[in-house]
Amino acid sequence: MIVPIRTYEASHPWINFALNMQAFPFSLSTALGEASSKCEHLAGTPLAPEVANRLHKLYLAKGVLATTAIEGNTLSEEEVQEHLEGKLELPSSRAYLGHEIDNIITACNVLTKDMGETGEIPINPELLDWMNGRVLKDLEVDDFVVPGEIRKTPVYVGRYQCAPAEDCRYLIERYCEALNEFPAPTENKNIYAIIKAVFAHLYFVWIHPYGDGNGRTARLIELYILLSAGIPQPACHLLSNHYNRTRTDYYRMLDRAVRSESDMVGFFHYAVQGMVDGLREQITVVRQLQFDVVWKNFVHERFHDKNSPSDVRQRHLVLSLKEDNEPVSRNGIRTLTAELALEYAGKSSRTISRDLNMLEEMGLIIRTGKSIQANRKQILAFLPWRNTNNEERDAVNE
Repeated sequence: MIVPIRTYEASHPWINFALNMQAFPFSLSTALGEASSKCEHLAGTPLAPEVANRLHKLYLAKGVLATTAIEGNTLSEEEVQEHLEGKLELPSSRAYLGHEIDNIITACNVLTKDMGETGEIPINPELLDWMNGRVLKDLEVDDFVVPGEIRKTPVYVGRYQCAPAEDCRYLIERYCEALNEFPAPTENKNIYAIIKAVFAHLYFVWIHPYGDGNGRTARLIELYILLSAGIPQPACHLLSNHYNRTRTDYYRMLDRAVRSESDMVGFFHYAVQGMVDGLREQITVVRQLQFDVVWKNFVHERFHDKNSPSDVRQRHLVLSLKEDNEPVSRNGIRTLTAELALEYAGKSSRTISRDLNMLEEMGLIIRTGKSIQANRKQILAFLPWRNTNNEERDAVNE
């Protein structure tokens, strides 16, 4: 009989830093392939600077909120965006919520800056201590919690008793060794990075080495691994988003993962499928942003060398129609934008009729009764041909 050398070997035998990728089912392998492909799609998609900046801020806000919300932060996504822009004023009783956000933002910025200047840094206990200290910096914590220091007391997360405190430093050293020895082939680099990120998350929360902030630290490690592998930044927040959006499933899958290899693989499937779903959403957003840019360029091309006051007004009108292409009433045209309000000031309804007739003749708008829409379907002709039904083609324009 082998006598356990350390306490955790008897109490937490599943913390063995093993992962049998041969046990991954076909559906999980397919999801990993799709996630890798879509990450490359995102990484290789050029966007206008203002569009890229908008996308970055959108998913940074989502990711930072998800990292803190799952631990109880109650700010909304809109409030987080306002906070990132310096526009949110929180009362003193809620100021700590903004401070939690700032800690994660600072950690992300420091890691990204260091990575850009020195390349990928091997994961070591000192880096993890810094991450935990950073996410808890200047926040009120329990008396037994020292930010950035391994806990000395037992910890429970729900029904789960975390690894024994006396083994945590040893386990974290083994944890770092396992991550630094993780396969990193040149081919399928994205796939192994995603697997490594989920592996890192799972084992870290099983160990729960710090007195507080373990969830936030785990998600920061996950983000760091994905960024290090070259995954595009918006996609690096998707696992945190998924855990937060499916919080009940997240805790249920964590509880189940300790029972068997198949349940552990089940957590990987849950996490990767969530990332795939998030990537699909992101690509839909990027496609729509690109579609808007192509449409605007198309309109400007149609008005090439047309610079009379009526031409300028008509161009402004068609470009002011709603980006979601919802119909606009004829009576609402004057108030679409402040610029149009000025251009139509003092003009009769006949001017609007002439403008609409001209835009319809140019094929730039569609009129249905008294409603007007941009005729964006025109630029679908620029897409590569494929055999598809009308509903799918219309979906591109919606």
